[in-house]
Amino acid sequence: MKTIIAFAFVLALALAAPLDDSKNAQILKYENDNIGVDGYKFAFETSDGHQRQEQAELRKLADDVEALVVRGSYSFTGDDGQVYTVNYVADENGFQPEGAHLPTV
Repeated sequence: MKTIIAFAFVLALALAAPLDDSKNAQILKYENDNIGVDGYKFAFETSDGHQRQEQAELRKLADDVEALVVRGSYSFTGDDGQVYTVNYVADENGFQPEGAHLPTV
């Protein structure tokens, strides 16, 4: 009897779990431009509301030091139905994200 109750409980949990629509998402937009050693640029958008775009350029930091500076953003729809967007820069000062939902220091 305990086995039947445990099985019924596990089955109920499995049926109550939300479906993961991201597994069935379709690519609506895809752009990719690999500029070579000087940088790159790409963007994509999926049917489940995910979006991302990013570009990088080579920056001379000192006479003998070069680094890629990356700028971009991504958006997604949270479980609460709200769209969240993060804009970011990654450069010699580290990764710097900004978003209305992120805490500020």
